[in-house]
Amino acid sequence: MVVIAAAVGAGAGVATMAIGAAAHGIQQVFYGIGADERLSAQTHLAPHRFLALPLGGAIFAMVTWLWSRRRSSRPVDPVEANALHGGRMSMRDSLFVGLQTLISNGFGASVGLEAAYAQLGGAIASLTGRSLSLRRSDMRTFVGAGAGAAIAAAFDAPLTGAFYAFEIIIGSYTVANLAPVAAAALAGALVTHLANFEPLAVRVVTAKDLSLSHYLLFAGLGLVSGLFGVAIMRLVGWTEAFTAKAPGPKALRQVVGGALLAGIAFAVPQTLSAGHGAMRLDLAAHLAIGALVFLMVAKTSASVIALGFGFRGGLFFASLYLGSLLGDIYAQALSHIHGLTLDPLAASMVGMGALAVAVVGGPFTMSFLVLETTADFSLTAATLTASLVASLFVRETFGYSFSTWRLHLRGETIRSAHDVGWLRTLTAGRMMRTDAATIAASASLAEFRRRFPLGSTRRVIALDDAGRYAGIVAVSKVYADPDEERKVEEEMMLQADWLTPEMSIKEVMSAFDRTASDELAVLNDTHEVLGVLTEAYATRRYAEELEKNRRDLIGGE
Repeated sequence: MVVIAAAVGAGAGVATMAIGAAAHGIQQVFYGIGADERLSAQTHLAPHRFLALPLGGAIFAMVTWLWSRRRSSRPVDPVEANALHGGRMSMRDSLFVGLQTLISNGFGASVGLEAAYAQLGGAIASLTGRSLSLRRSDMRTFVGAGAGAAIAAAFDAPLTGAFYAFEIIIGSYTVANLAPVAAAALAGALVTHLANFEPLAVRVVTAKDLSLSHYLLFAGLGLVSGLFGVAIMRLVGWTEAFTAKAPGPKALRQVVGGALLAGIAFAVPQTLSAGHGAMRLDLAAHLAIGALVFLMVAKTSASVIALGFGFRGGLFFASLYLGSLLGDIYAQALSHIHGLTLDPLAASMVGMGALAVAVVGGPFTMSFLVLETTADFSLTAATLTASLVASLFVRETFGYSFSTWRLHLRGETIRSAHDVGWLRTLTAGRMMRTDAATIAASASLAEFRRRFPLGSTRRVIALDDAGRYAGIVAVSKVYADPDEERKVEEEMMLQADWLTPEMSIKEVMSAFDRTASDELAVLNDTHEVLGVLTEAYATRRYAEELEKNRRDLIGGE
């Protein structure tokens, strides 16, 4: 398992390099930048270069339309796959997501490639796991390992990649999943390191004189980051809702969005692409607070428009960049208060981690990113402090990370990558008994007693003249009635209460509570009886699956 996970991690690293190189190649063609230059680091571009954004929107819309004609299902990302589908992902869908993200980022939209990295890394792992017929818990671990390896490769940060897998993709950390996830993350980082692939992380050196008062101030930065992170996610949701209801062809959304992004980028070129170059540029520039606020508003607007108008990508690096700006603004604002001072560069690093936690999640993930970026343990502790405050604020006031918020807007109810998919597979159709005893509702009680002696069964399903469900009859109630000439239909109950085969265990138990019955029939759409399910058996099956899930979580057998 560990060796195979390492191979998966290496494959994720190769995929990460390929996507990054392809996106940069597109930017070189359309923006005329050099091989060693970053698009968002450009301070001046020829005006005609910005036409690449609406052109990219048109290409994106055409590719998406062509794809939707042949495949109607929505691609599943690693978080959704692990939460609902036991780690099963489609490689074909994932390649399409990678293509969409490549077009979006390559033509300059303000989205990151990290979504494509994690998508393809997870898909490689899922494909490998399916070919080996891995069990559900191991599949989930592999998907986390693949996605984490891709992030480790992108940032040359194996600890960051490993905890990205634990906190964001798998949803838990156990001894059982430690070795494969760590092996994959190390392999992914090693592949890109050997290939001299330029990492996304920004290497900085900060002041190391942090005191208790500094940690308290950084906790305040975590609170501000949490508030700003929630605002970003809300703005994206509102923009998506607005564009979905806007008149006109939906395919024009990306073209209009590209035109709006071109207008912003013409004024502020640093809003182009994810923002790696802009972050390096701004950290070294020591900008005034007014310039920082202007950049933050422009980048936030560009990211919200890009995602709200349908471009594919994520907010991972955008949140890092915006967090660094927010931290610098916070430090400079405090400098106007007597006795409250923070190193702006240190505040930028802490803000980077805290805002990323507010948007993406993963306090340890982002804290380790700061550690692997700065090699400063005291600053890492400050980042963890701010990250925990931001995480707590977002969880209590909003409840979602950006990935789960997008799923919530589509109708899903998951709040993390914890495995809840088994609850949906535990349906009435899978748990029911198909040998249900039946009798015509028009039969007499005498015939009922002849066919079902006392003690042979507890409940019998009554059928109407067309053979469809009419109700349930309790055997004890029939034997308590002295009049054998009465009809079975006179003893029926639960005529309007039944289960359908697709009902989940949650819906099944709610039906038992509502009807106060210990047995219900399972019917199809035409009210034909498929089987019967008892409350006792449903409860037992739920307990068995819960125990199995617990053993998988702790790595037991």
